[in-house]
Amino acid sequence: MGVDDKFENKAEEFGGKAKETVGDVTGDDELKAEGATDQLKAKAKDVGEKVKDFGEDVKDKFTK
Repeated sequence: MGVDDKFENKAEEFGGKAKETVGDVTGDDELKAEGATDQLKAKAKDVGEKVKDFGEDVKDKFTK
Protein backbone atom coordinates (compact mmCIF):
# COMPACT_ATOMS: atom_id res chain seq x y z
CA MET A 1 0.00 0.00 0.00
CA GLY A 2 1.39 3.37 -0.93
CA VAL A 3 1.95 6.06 1.63
CA ASP A 4 -0.44 8.32 -0.27
CA ASP A 5 -3.20 5.70 -0.05
CA LYS A 6 -2.62 5.25 3.69
CA PHE A 7 -2.73 9.01 4.24
CA GLU A 8 -5.91 9.45 2.18
CA ASN A 9 -7.64 6.59 3.99
CA LYS A 10 -6.70 7.96 7.42
CA ALA A 11 -7.77 11.47 6.41
CA GLU A 12 -11.14 10.13 5.26
CA GLU A 13 -11.50 8.14 8.48
CA PHE A 14 -10.69 11.13 10.68
CA GLY A 15 -12.97 13.37 8.62
CA GLY A 16 -15.76 10.86 9.13
CA LYS A 17 -15.09 10.78 12.86
CA ALA A 18 -15.28 14.58 12.96
CA LYS A 19 -18.60 14.57 11.07
CA GLU A 20 -19.97 11.92 13.39
CA THR A 21 -18.91 13.88 16.47
CA VAL A 22 -20.37 17.15 15.18
CA GLY A 23 -23.58 15.34 14.25
CA ASP A 24 -23.75 13.82 17.72
CA VAL A 25 -23.16 17.14 19.47
CA THR A 26 -25.65 19.06 17.31
CA GLY A 27 -28.24 16.30 17.21
CA ASP A 28 -27.92 16.01 13.42
CA ASP A 29 -28.55 12.30 12.87
CA GLU A 30 -27.96 12.58 9.13
CA LEU A 31 -24.49 14.11 9.60
CA LYS A 32 -23.71 11.54 12.28
CA ALA A 33 -24.66 8.70 9.91
CA GLU A 34 -22.68 10.27 7.07
CA GLY A 35 -19.62 10.42 9.31
CA ALA A 36 -20.00 6.78 10.31
CA THR A 37 -20.35 5.83 6.63
CA ASP A 38 -17.20 7.77 5.72
CA GLN A 39 -15.30 5.91 8.42
CA LEU A 40 -16.50 2.53 7.17
CA LYS A 41 -15.55 3.41 3.59
CA ALA A 42 -12.05 4.41 4.68
CA LYS A 43 -11.60 1.22 6.69
CA ALA A 44 -12.85 -0.89 3.78
CA LYS A 45 -10.37 0.79 1.44
CA ASP A 46 -7.60 0.12 3.94
CA VAL A 47 -8.51 -3.56 4.15
CA GLY A 48 -8.67 -3.75 0.36
CA GLU A 49 -5.19 -2.27 0.06
CA LYS A 50 -3.85 -4.75 2.63
CA VAL A 51 -5.38 -7.68 0.72
CA LYS A 52 -3.88 -6.35 -2.50
CA ASP A 53 -0.44 -6.05 -0.85
CA PHE A 54 -0.74 -9.58 0.54
CA GLY A 55 -1.61 -10.92 -2.91
CA GLU A 56 1.41 -9.18 -4.42
CA ASP A 57 3.66 -10.63 -1.70
CA VAL A 58 2.36 -14.15 -2.36
CA LYS A 59 2.80 -13.68 -6.12
CA ASP A 60 6.37 -12.46 -5.60
CA LYS A 61 7.24 -15.53 -3.53
CA PHE A 62 5.98 -17.90 -6.23
CA THR A 63 7.62 -16.08 -9.15
CA LYS A 64 11.10 -16.06 -7.64
